[in-house]
Amino acid sequence: MLRVAVPNKGALSEAASSMLAEAGYRQRRDSRELVLVDPENEIEFFFLRPRDIAVYVGSGTLDVGITGRDLFLDAQVEAEELMQLGFGASTFRFAGPVGDFTSLEQLEGRRLATSYEGLLNDYLAARGITASVVRLDGAVESSVRLGVADAIADVVETGSTLRAAGMEIFGEPILQSEAVLIGRAGAEAPAGLAVLLRRLQGVLVARQYVMMDYDIRKHLVDEAAALTPGLESPTVSPLRDTEWVAVRSMVKRHQTNRVMDELYELGARAILVSTIHACRI
Repeated sequence: MLRVAVPNKGALSEAASSMLAEAGYRQRRDSRELVLVDPENEIEFFFLRPRDIAVYVGSGTLDVGITGRDLFLDAQVEAEELMQLGFGASTFRFAGPVGDFTSLEQLEGRRLATSYEGLLNDYLAARGITASVVRLDGAVESSVRLGVADAIADVVETGSTLRAAGMEIFGEPILQSEAVLIGRAGAEAPAGLAVLLRRLQGVLVARQYVMMDYDIRKHLVDEAAALTPGLESPTVSPLRDTEWVAVRSMVKRHQTNRVMDELYELGARAILVSTIHACRI
């Protein structure tokens, strides 16, 4: 039975559980539930702190886990990224008091507060910067005002919290993070992993595409197919009126209305769009 770690709380928790549910797996109904067995799919879910998930996977205690790329890299364990999951995007960046810093070189010999000590140390070492790293469990924005650090390195989403603390971002991003599925590095793929990967990939594709159906005159099919090429090729079916055909194709969700307008101008009619709930590509 495949053993999977899932975030038990925080920004990643609800999105991870929703994605697994869309992939056809049972998910907990009570947030206090720590373990859930899905015998029909031969899988077992363990709900853990997101920061701990990489440790369990890296040690081989659990087969795979969903966590943030930043948390995974900070844990510095024997694990590898298997798949990007398309949610939980964030950016790990430097910030300091307004006007104090403009470049990475100015961090030489300074004190940096962060909740990601391992990740930050690796980044600084790779660039030849020597600085004192102060590890904090949270609220690192307050560290400068309290005299614990000169600057910080933290996950930034909107930057509003930093601005409220009188700080600004400087330098290039340290890391672009998002939710990822990780597995133990170099380990043989456990039973059930291939199915999990296919299902999650199916959810990602289903979220990105819609199914578009329309009728078009036969002599315009090539032009219509250029607008809706699909993944390999659109499906074209004959209609009772031999001058017309029905076309079905997958279209990127964010392009839906533009493509519908262009098809209509071309002469397509009965243009219908439906949601894709699941797929296998």
